[in-house]
Amino acid sequence: MDWDKLRIFHAVADAGSLTHAGDQLHLSQSAVSRQVRGLEESLNATLFHRHARGLILTEQGELLFDATRAMMKRLDAATARIRDSEEEVFGELRVTTTIGFGTLWLAPRLPDLYEKYPDLKIDLMLEERVLDLPMREADVAIRMKEPSQADLIRKRLMSVHMCLFASRDYLEDRGMPETPDDLHEHRLICQNPRSAQVGAGATLVNELMTYDVPSLLTVNNYFGVLQGVLHNLGIGVLPDYLARDFPDLVRVLPEVHSGEVPVFLAYPEELRQSKRISAFRDFVQKEIMEYRKTMKEQAVS
Repeated sequence: MDWDKLRIFHAVADAGSLTHAGDQLHLSQSAVSRQVRGLEESLNATLFHRHARGLILTEQGELLFDATRAMMKRLDAATARIRDSEEEVFGELRVTTTIGFGTLWLAPRLPDLYEKYPDLKIDLMLEERVLDLPMREADVAIRMKEPSQADLIRKRLMSVHMCLFASRDYLEDRGMPETPDDLHEHRLICQNPRSAQVGAGATLVNELMTYDVPSLLTVNNYFGVLQGVLHNLGIGVLPDYLARDFPDLVRVLPEVHSGEVPVFLAYPEELRQSKRISAFRDFVQKEIMEYRKTMKEQAVS
């Protein structure tokens, strides 16, 4: 099967348009159309339904697109490995993690990484869905549980607990609760137990709901919970790693917290020699060590 025709078919299927695919490939629309027709003739199959608003893949087209997508991902992986310099760190690095960890812990620390490696291009993909690393949906992941795939290199970074926090101004105005029963005098800010989140966090929220909390604000990510707490709306359920970076937060009811949430860094075995992966891994581990040191110092003081 002609590779050029497959490459052009993939671009058309991905763009949904002959014109857009031609722009990406620097080919005329007629040249793209001719290659697609040639591929259809060689397969004796119709790959696209054509209509005024663009192109839609047929069932046969979907099958071929699945194959070319997998091929492209493998080619991207090979290209990344080939381009990785023995001495320099450059190029795109696709990092996936949760919205909370990505916005509240990782993103604020990235300036130090860029200062050291200015030619690095990070694509930060924040979502609760676990992306498929072996299929190259991302290069490296930071996950709130141990990855299940066997063909991944994994490194446990730290453990997190979900805890209760409030702002100093809120506590000065409303008072510090002494027992969990006192929560009925406060507003609770948390993720909805049915939203995507770590299981330990959802369990803690369900337990807190049993204390007859009269006022509630639920948000679908921890960044929103933090904003509510910082703006004095109530007592929030937040990860304990925020205590270092947000000194205005005060821990409430220290005996109330979730179970342990392990944090893992993972990447495909095939990227073991990647200089970009190594640079990112070392950077994260260094930041984790500094975080642990600071937390120990705060505990002693």
